[in-house]
Amino acid sequence: MAELLTVDEALVRVLERARPLAAETVPLVHAAARVLAADARAAVDLPPFPSSAMDGFAVRADDTPGSLPVEVRIAAGRPAPRPLAPGEAMGIATGGVVPDGADAVVPIEQAEDLGDRVTIAAHADPGANVRAAGGDIEAGGVVLGAGTVLGAAQVAALAAAGVAEVVCARRPRVTVLATGTELRPPGAELGPGEIYESNGIMLELALSSAGAVVERQSPVEDDLDAHREALERALESDVVVSSGGVSVGPHDLVRGVARELGVEEVFWGVAMRPGKPLSFAVRDATLVFGLPGNPVSSLVGALLFVRPALYALQGAADPRPAFRTGLLAAGATRNAHRDDFVRARSELRDGDVLLRPVVGQESHMIVRAASADALVHVPRGDGVLEPGARVRYLPLV
Repeated sequence: MAELLTVDEALVRVLERARPLAAETVPLVHAAARVLAADARAAVDLPPFPSSAMDGFAVRADDTPGSLPVEVRIAAGRPAPRPLAPGEAMGIATGGVVPDGADAVVPIEQAEDLGDRVTIAAHADPGANVRAAGGDIEAGGVVLGAGTVLGAAQVAALAAAGVAEVVCARRPRVTVLATGTELRPPGAELGPGEIYESNGIMLELALSSAGAVVERQSPVEDDLDAHREALERALESDVVVSSGGVSVGPHDLVRGVARELGVEEVFWGVAMRPGKPLSFAVRDATLVFGLPGNPVSSLVGALLFVRPALYALQGAADPRPAFRTGLLAAGATRNAHRDDFVRARSELRDGDVLLRPVVGQESHMIVRAASADALVHVPRGDGVLEPGARVRYLPLV
């Protein structure tokens, strides 16, 4: 094997070849987890009118303190029928339209409500508890820019600004296929040497949550014709993700069959553990990832390389893995030649995230990995990272 690429070098080569897909108009109600391909602009001022930030009384600041008559009470969605007259107050609910003539809202807790009158003991400052029209954004302003991934807060912001549809990159079509004659579906009776197939459903979930439309093929036997048929069909997708069959054994057929089908290998092997024998290739615009068969290796490869490729295909402003920082709870021996990605449990302590490696770090131990909620990056080097060392991690939720 040629000298292994570093994780960063491999990711650069992947992202260089992930060209954004065509854009399409999407109703906002179907835009969650999509990526904006164009700026989304507000249809209205937000708020659309001066509104009350509190339940209380709309007043003229110059009329406070004092005892004021109350003839109108304003509910949200039910504006006052007339402007506020000098020397009076109007009851108002949170979100109600502040009437013309009023320049402050006195919270109900700071007033004595007598029904037809209200007594206000302190002076109200002009502008107090009044949300100005357009104070969040003005009509025509950019709510969110191109390249933004639309999560819950982003979709809510667009809805509040009156945006009914957005322009997003097309969702990548991904085909996932697991290879191995020994694989059987969960619930089937196992014969000698057989195991249950878990990588396909794991990869489907990991990739669909990054915006992909995933088709999962049935497991492919270790047979040249079966591999050829499965890969040929899969290459009609934007992205192909296989698991297993990318090492150097006699039954590792994926890379050879892919070459026969005109797939050009970009790299094979990354200096990391788990997941070293990972391959990445292209045919025309289709990206082809060959992930190792051990489930933890397959998951790590999907998180570090395939998900970023999916975000890049959708035009995300920063498609790279979103690492956070935390503190090691236990020491970690560094590998001189490879980056390690350690499964760990996280806990919040004294304002920091404490990361405690789980017992059982072998790449076949998916049950042990399932108890983790963080993937900790232990960079290559000499010596030991001591407890309390600051490290990067990816959330596994």
